[in-house]
Amino acid sequence: MTGKTDEELIKEFQNGNVSAYNHLIYRYKDKLLNFIYQYVHDLDLAEDLLQDTFLKLYTHKNSYKNIAKFSTWIYTIAGNFAKTELRKTKRRKTYSNSELIYSEDELVVPDYSNEPDKDIIDKSLKQDLQECLSNLPLDFRTIIILRDIQELSYDEISIIVELPLGTVKSRINRARLKLYECLNTKKVL
Repeated sequence: MTGKTDEELIKEFQNGNVSAYNHLIYRYKDKLLNFIYQYVHDLDLAEDLLQDTFLKLYTHKNSYKNIAKFSTWIYTIAGNFAKTELRKTKRRKTYSNSELIYSEDELVVPDYSNEPDKDIIDKSLKQDLQECLSNLPLDFRTIIILRDIQELSYDEISIIVELPLGTVKSRINRARLKLYECLNTKKVL
């Protein structure tokens, strides 16, 4: 099954082949977990939302129509779960930057030397970058995560966020500028 496209796999799953579903999970579990984590900054919560995403894939398999790429459809589901969770958290008024969890695995900066000072600087840079990303407005954060972290195409992003291509490009540029400004105020750049 490794040579099959996502669209072929979902079609097989819609026709009752559960191993096609398992293969889709295998393909997307790490990418989607990273995607969701960029919103919620809590690994346990991200894993729960990932399970919700895969459960929805299982229970709503027939709602996928081959008019868009499967990846666009599954990222939209995962993004909707993450955004809903963020709204719930804000309503409970428990969300703050001090509660964010930073993982050693996120936004990994390659280490080309063994200098202890470089490790400290790299860790600080990752924390500053994550903090600045978290402080971006949700629409900017979503677009930056999809483009610069998940490396999706502009067209895919346009479909996921339901905005015209020109608006997507403009928001990516504005989001990058805001991220740069935030990092610059931290004297990271």
